[in-house]
Amino acid sequence: MSDAIKTLEGLEAVAGGASVAVAMDTPREPERDALGRSYATGKRKDAVARVWIKPGSGKVTVNGKEMTAYFARPVLQMILRQPFSVAGVEGQFDVMATVKGGGLSGQAGAVKHGISKALQLYEPSLRGALKAAGFLTRDSRVVERKKFGKRKARRSFQFSKR
Repeated sequence: MSDAIKTLEGLEAVAGGASVAVAMDTPREPERDALGRSYATGKRKDAVARVWIKPGSGKVTVNGKEMTAYFARPVLQMILRQPFSVAGVEGQFDVMATVKGGGLSGQAGAVKHGISKALQLYEPSLRGALKAAGFLTRDSRVVERKKFGKRKARRSFQFSKR
């Protein structure tokens, strides 16, 4: 073993003569407020969703409306249900979300991101399944800005020979 780095069963590491304590894998604690809810913020494109989850019958409310009324397209409703099906907790949590900015597709993605983050805060054991499905990662793709001298971000004006 090298004198520069020496480990003793994951508890202590010696680097350059200085002793540094390395934390063991401590189990995550559930984060809940006084009302038994977990809160998380989800983002996608220009949309930002504030999401609260609590144990219940599976009712999803977005901006004061039912999920089926706010997100009328079945594809958007499916996007919202994905975190629950991956975690295996369909119908066990009520969701209350407020979402601003962007369009309906971005808002659905933001609520999905918020639900996933709130689920793993409420029940840390669900983190592995949600992370493996990629639901805890913020999708950083946003609209590219328009450049000067161009019609759109990259599209040029139509060329005219005469």
